Amino acid sequence: MSQQNKLLIKILRGTSDSNIPFEPLCTLLKNLGFVERIQGSHHIFTKEDVEDILNLQPKQGKAKAYQVKQVRNVILKYQLGGQDEDSV
Repeated sequence: MSQQNKLLIKILRGTSDSNIPFEPLCTLLKNLGFVERIQGSHHIFTKEDVEDILNLQPKQGKAKAYQVKQVRNVILKYQLGGQDEDSV
């Protein structure tokens, strides 16, 4: 299982939202088809056919817990996680 899949499962489980590394989270979103725009410390992710905009900021190298929850909600709402969601 790839690191990206492990991270996706960790996010979907929701048991360690405050312990998700920021850079791999950004990479995961880009791999899911999101486009990243950076303004200062804000990393703004958008995707065609997804109404929600994800605005992430790092905090000591990790993503903020409430922002990880937003990412999880978008992945589930738009079914972006592929078949791995069913195994969680």
